[in-house]
Amino acid sequence: MNNEKQSFIDKFSNAAMKFGSQVHLKSLRDTFALMMPLFILAGLAVLINAVIFPKVLSDEQLKTAQYWATSIQNATLNLSGLIVCGISAYSLSINKNFKSPVTAIVIALASLVIMMPQTIKMLDINEAETTVSGVLSFQNIGSTGMFGGIIVGLLSAEIFIKLSGIKKLKVDLGGDVPPAVSASFSNMFPFMITLIIFSVISFLLFTIFKTDLITLITRLIQEPLRRVNTSLVGTVIIYSLGNLLFTFGIHQSVINGTILDPLLLVNMNENMAALNAGKEIPHIINSSFVPTFGMLGGTGSTICLLIAIYIFFRKHEQYKQLADLSIAPGLFNINEPVIFGFPIVFNLPMMIPFVALPAIGIVIAYFATTLGFMNKVTVMVPWTTPPLLNAYLATGADFRAVIVQLAIIVIGVLLYLPFIKISANILKRQAEKELMK
Repeated sequence: MNNEKQSFIDKFSNAAMKFGSQVHLKSLRDTFALMMPLFILAGLAVLINAVIFPKVLSDEQLKTAQYWATSIQNATLNLSGLIVCGISAYSLSINKNFKSPVTAIVIALASLVIMMPQTIKMLDINEAETTVSGVLSFQNIGSTGMFGGIIVGLLSAEIFIKLSGIKKLKVDLGGDVPPAVSASFSNMFPFMITLIIFSVISFLLFTIFKTDLITLITRLIQEPLRRVNTSLVGTVIIYSLGNLLFTFGIHQSVINGTILDPLLLVNMNENMAALNAGKEIPHIINSSFVPTFGMLGGTGSTICLLIAIYIFFRKHEQYKQLADLSIAPGLFNINEPVIFGFPIVFNLPMMIPFVALPAIGIVIAYFATTLGFMNKVTVMVPWTTPPLLNAYLATGADFRAVIVQLAIIVIGVLLYLPFIKISANILKRQAEKELMK
């Protein structure tokens, strides 16, 4: 029976590792890691603009000061679709060891613009609808176009890299030509063919279906996926599956970083944009909500485990030493010392609270928001922001969110407690067996 169980764990782990190491999914995770400073900057600008400025400035001063936050929003949130396209192409090129990642960025950006609608509908000063050509809307190159940007970025880079590997398409100018010129001409035909492919696709979509790729992806892929994956049930299931993987030693980003995070980030961007514009906040669940209430002290909300050790297991020397070593990084949501030192990995009793508590925290915070007890999460805070402070900042300085997080911590301590006792008993029995040998 044990062999069968171990065989299942090995197969499950191998499948998850293959999924996580797939080059396009790995590139997607790398892309969002590279983009994170942009979104954190946007979050700080929104926090200052929507929370701090209104409290310290007059109405006239506020209008002038908000120009600053709007300029940052335009350079970050409103360009997120364009930026994610270029960086995803760059990440794929790096992960495939391609020698010209910058060229891949240029091709990706050009391909995305080719796939954009060539006209947009706007309201004139008389509020009559009019069609404008020769412009790109922030909506298409911003949050709405993020999923399209990912697909075009990865696809254009993939096509370009494949074509660049065909020797017959290379142009060799000899050794007397400067390297930059030689490299440019060497990739000329792959460059041109890639853009022609996207232009033909764009033309066919427009002439046959009267649409464009960005609109098509948004309606058929991004929005349906977002409604399912970022719903309460979808988020809890996917996030719990990622946390379960961590108990087998596979980082949760293998699942969450590819299936959940990109869609949560779209929600976060729309929330920040709505707050900055003074509009109603559209989403409860987003990329700052989940870690704020489902990752207290790191994956598995292990700050609760450490608190439980300090309160109830101070006399247990091994656990006390582990807690002393882990509490400092744990305050900044870094908890590998706990996961591999306790350990939680391959420790069946500890797997249960490790997976269950984040889901409980997300559910509690969701209903606290739905019932109006606390503000919606509208500010992107760094994932290393300590618990309590992150809840306060993420909700636009709402102390009620801190109360919700404290309640989750108390529940978490109580949830971890019996499983720590079980683990302690197992350790004791193992030690007794060793003495009897």
